[in-house]
Amino acid sequence: MTASILIVDDDKGHLSMLKTILAGWGHNVVGVEDGGDAIDKTKETPYDAVLMDVRMTKVSGIAALERIKEINPAIPVIIMTAYSSVDTAVEAMKLGAYDYLTKPLNFDELKLTLERSLEHMTLLKENKSLKERIAEGSSLANIIGKSEPMCELLDMVQTVAATEATILISGESGTGKELIARAIHANSNRRKKDLVTVNCAALTDTLLESELFGHEKGSFTGADKRRDGRFMQADGGSIFLDEVGEIPLPMQAKLLRTIQEREIQRVGSDKLLHVDVRIIAATNRDLLVEVEKGRFREDLYYRLNVVNLSLPSLRDRLEDIPLLAGYFLTRYSELNRKQLKGFTPTAMDILVKYDWPGNVRELENAIERAVILSASEFVSEKDLPPIVIKYFKEVCGGQESLVPGRVAGKSLQEVEKLAIEETLAQTNGNKSEAAKLLHITRTTLDNKIRKYGIEITR
Repeated sequence: MTASILIVDDDKGHLSMLKTILAGWGHNVVGVEDGGDAIDKTKETPYDAVLMDVRMTKVSGIAALERIKEINPAIPVIIMTAYSSVDTAVEAMKLGAYDYLTKPLNFDELKLTLERSLEHMTLLKENKSLKERIAEGSSLANIIGKSEPMCELLDMVQTVAATEATILISGESGTGKELIARAIHANSNRRKKDLVTVNCAALTDTLLESELFGHEKGSFTGADKRRDGRFMQADGGSIFLDEVGEIPLPMQAKLLRTIQEREIQRVGSDKLLHVDVRIIAATNRDLLVEVEKGRFREDLYYRLNVVNLSLPSLRDRLEDIPLLAGYFLTRYSELNRKQLKGFTPTAMDILVKYDWPGNVRELENAIERAVILSASEFVSEKDLPPIVIKYFKEVCGGQESLVPGRVAGKSLQEVEKLAIEETLAQTNGNKSEAAKLLHITRTTLDNKIRKYGIEITR
């Protein structure tokens, strides 16, 4: 991606070299030779990233960093430092620097770090765009995702919405099946009428029949007056049968007739009533397996499954997690009157690597909790649910640096060496896999192994 990057270095030769390299990577580059000039530039231009040296003659990188973060807290600032200035780099990280690189620079490492910082800025911009879309009131605005599975799903929604086809939405719990049903109705020719929702799993056989088809006065104990059912309430519009796989077999036969004939019969009545309704159903079960086991009628399955929309689980659309997390952060920050601006890189890394068995619903709950608990402007790993942190450490090989006792009192180089040693041990000496877990290139890892004299055991 092309980005606008500010480089700050009082070494003219080094500055010129970096400008040439980054421009060669396709970026728009501006270079200045002092921290004071960098502060002025960030007041004028919303750069996507800043690459800044620590030691400068007039205004140091540390002083400039503090002022830049006051001007634009979200901008990622990458610090360049000599090995002798690592303590200063640590101070810079405490002040909000995105990362630090040691001189002489490893250009593979520079490129990787820069790309990660730009992804962070892209997320913030996408969140802003998302808020604008929601403000416009688009019927599809609340369906968030740019991944290939979600783009294909949204294309399908737009294609089938204008038809009268019966639709079966399948997917795990928490994937947003009702949201898709609402989008279909909102984009259909029936949108001026109601979308009526029925949770089929929440009602007993008798109550479900009354809920769907209505009842006559006196038809059962407590029926003190005639009542229209949900199908009649949805006349001219759509009905959403959520968890349709939970409907008992006797009720399935009655539902089948309604779908075939578009006729209902109130409980306690012999009169057939015509209804004009579109049916959208959803299930988290595999209905074909239910058919094979005799728990779901085959004829009803095929009546419902005219068009099938399969919702991907969150673990199958990982690239949507930052966008979803940002959306929920904005929503719950406003709801709780807090001024949160985003996530720390570590927190976002953990969110992306977690398995999310509860899908989008679980992610939403995690972000709401983090917003409530966060005491700073950015959600950090300590604000995330314990189960998410535990998974990151035990399953994803999360760095033990999340546990303060492991690194307290160690120098930054010692911490880095420890992280590399433990990651190599975890991968049984597989350097390519270790480089992926550490988010560095294989070349950078080889250089650091040589630098620290790390021995690899298999």
